[in-house]
Amino acid sequence: MSYPEPISTPASNKDTPPDIARDYDEARLIAQKSPRGAAALLRLAIQKLCAHLGEPGRNINDDIAALVSKGLDPRIQRALDVLRVVGNEAVHPGTIDLKDDPDTAENLFKLFNLIVEKMISEPKLVDEVYATLPPEKIEAIERRDREKESR
Repeated sequence: MSYPEPISTPASNKDTPPDIARDYDEARLIAQKSPRGAAALLRLAIQKLCAHLGEPGRNINDDIAALVSKGLDPRIQRALDVLRVVGNEAVHPGTIDLKDDPDTAENLFKLFNLIVEKMISEPKLVDEVYATLPPEKIEAIERRDREKESR
């Protein structure tokens, strides 16, 4: 008889795009037995997330740099870079060894969810609440912004 392994890593943020959530969920399933495999899958999920955010998705380092040039919060940049570097190290010989380090792997899941929270969930909430303003108030705000741009 076998029992399901307990999953200690957090579930994906509810706003994670479905195709990316599948990679995240697969990483969760293997995290206890293969932290390296989980890190590699999370790196793939980050690359897909960059594409979801409008970047080409071919070179994760370039995508992160492009997001930074568009005003990405430096803390989120660091979180993206952690997932990029550790994910790369998981599949290429390097200096970071996750074989005996499930805590680092678990932190990668938390960072991924933080990135989705900041890049998708928070803007989505702001847009939803903004859309509840009366149309004339939205028009006044947009007029103010157009005037500010023309100066």
